[in-house]
Amino acid sequence: MAWKELSAICLVSLAIMLVPVSASNASISDLKSTVSAFEDAHMNAEDLAFYLATHNFDARPNGGHVEVNLGGSTCKLTPNGSAPGLCSIEI
Repeated sequence: MAWKELSAICLVSLAIMLVPVSASNASISDLKSTVSAFEDAHMNAEDLAFYLATHNFDARPNGGHVEVNLGGSTCKLTPNGSAPGLCSIEI
């Protein structure tokens, strides 16, 4: 295979890998299930956003809370310290 063809294949492969994964099919019940899976009294907004992003949610920290885009709606999640679950959810 020629160098140009191999380079083109590598570039296309890289572009496909860099396309962000969409969480548009996630539901509020998926979100509730994910945040109630365990408890961490020391989790802050950045930690919570990272945890949710690793579980394929579109989550971004914003001050002391996390905004999660569930397709057409945005939820506000606030870490709840020692209360059950990881956070409280406002829809």
